[in-house]
Amino acid sequence: MLVRFAYLAVTHAFAALRLLPLTDREKDVEILALRHQLTVLQRQLGDRRPQLRPEDRAFLAALLTPLARATLRRLRLLVSPDTVLRWHRDLVKRRHAQASRRRRRGRPRTVASIRRLVLRLAAENSSWGYRRIHGELALLGVTVAPSTVWEILKAAGIDTAPHRPTVTWAEFLRSQAEVVLAMDFIETVTLTGARQYILAAVHHAGRRVRILGTTAHPTHAWVTQAVRNLLMHIEDAGSLARVRFLIHDRDGKYPALIDDILSGAGITTILTGVRVPRMNAIMERWGKTLRGELLDRTLIWNDAHLRHALQAYEQHYNQHRTHRSLAAAAPLRARPQPLGPDRIERLAVLRRDRLGGVLHEYRHAA
Repeated sequence: MLVRFAYLAVTHAFAALRLLPLTDREKDVEILALRHQLTVLQRQLGDRRPQLRPEDRAFLAALLTPLARATLRRLRLLVSPDTVLRWHRDLVKRRHAQASRRRRRGRPRTVASIRRLVLRLAAENSSWGYRRIHGELALLGVTVAPSTVWEILKAAGIDTAPHRPTVTWAEFLRSQAEVVLAMDFIETVTLTGARQYILAAVHHAGRRVRILGTTAHPTHAWVTQAVRNLLMHIEDAGSLARVRFLIHDRDGKYPALIDDILSGAGITTILTGVRVPRMNAIMERWGKTLRGELLDRTLIWNDAHLRHALQAYEQHYNQHRTHRSLAAAAPLRARPQPLGPDRIERLAVLRRDRLGGVLHEYRHAA
């Protein structure tokens, strides 16, 4: 708009220079001709309003506003004098608004580190409102107003005063991982066509897996004995006092007696929902890993061969295989310290094969 307005002003300035050589009679004749042409245009437009661009309005307002209202009423214009004056008021109002915005100081913007901290507290504590976050900031020695926390959350699209939701299943599992075991059956078929059932358990926090046994006939007596063996293994490891929950599905292979056995050891049984495998997601994911890394890549001859393969895979999984949830450590092996530049330059790695090369493990040569 400013460029167009400047173009109109320069154009009409040259037009004004063109009027200087003209006599008063010539100017009067041109005015009468222009007034008549304007009358013709108004007659053609009728009730329709002329379409003026913003730069046209600005130029007419700047040109005609110095004239008195009575003079404006005597002129033949496309619009009324009140409209011209309104255009001028709008121009003045916009100019003052822009100048006011440039002068406006206001409160300084919140430090970026505080904004990041507020958003972090909100993300890690979904039930905290802005008042609770403000209190936590005060404990950390960060002095901000509650309204500042409210504005930061609002700008990020986060509810400033969320309702206190019930704990979701995923949050429960994360918070209680240290005291949770999961159990499940995994089916496989040997080369003879016999169906075998593998019963395994996994600790949520440490990701340690225990294969409790394999059988072609998972009777209630067999499952009960497997659960007793699991409790003995946990007690020997000294972690029985930490385990408080055991998750398994509603399979009919689990007898009601195991609930009494577990409750006697202080462990509560939690059944997953019907057709809700995500309630036992860690165990389900381990079953997929077992199939992808062992069962789908090995020809299982019989139940004895299956037990041998599972024993080797259990040792590999617990003592060597890395886990993202454990920061690339294994359940029974901590992540080693990074090698120094001198050792990396003379790095030598050996490979150890398990189960005829189905599983590979690597270690330093010296």
